[in-house]
Amino acid sequence: MEEFINYILKFGNLNKQQTDFIMTKAKTLELHKDEYFSEAGKIPRQVGFLLKGVIRFCYYNNKGEEITHSFSEENHFVSDQQKFEAQVLASEYIQAVTNCTLLVFSKKDWDEIGNTIVGWEAITGLIVKNCLLKTLERRSPLVSEDATTRYLLFIEQFPGLVNRIALSHIASYLGITQQSLSRIRKNIS
Repeated sequence: MEEFINYILKFGNLNKQQTDFIMTKAKTLELHKDEYFSEAGKIPRQVGFLLKGVIRFCYYNNKGEEITHSFSEENHFVSDQQKFEAQVLASEYIQAVTNCTLLVFSKKDWDEIGNTIVGWEAITGLIVKNCLLKTLERRSPLVSEDATTRYLLFIEQFPGLVNRIALSHIASYLGITQQSLSRIRKNIS
């Protein structure tokens, strides 16, 4: 819980009464490995903050192949924010890669926080902007590099993930087959 408050305070000033109010709206959610936080074709019902575990964001391309486009680790928000705010059908899946613990807020509670705390929208706007920038920073160089370089960049950007998640998810993120990834790992060891 303290991690969550510390995280949001990086993006704006809130007093103890305000942070206490926010925490009254939070619920804890346990997700088991492979369970979905949000699913394509359904309206996202909550926004979460990851306290423990790893989450991946993925979709299926027009060939029916599963594509992982990003990961979130501890102390980051987890949501399909645009679809959550608009309450429209999600186009991607948000799935637990490990057992996870999240603080979650329903749409009703999230809106109540925004309607009660002056400046909350500015704070959440900065958080969303920060998350988007980090995703772009991590993703952009991966597109133009060869597979070995992409894997080495992945290790550099996500040092704690390599031994925590399935190779199939890493391969999907890197845009290569699992066999190619195994070969790359063998060649650089």
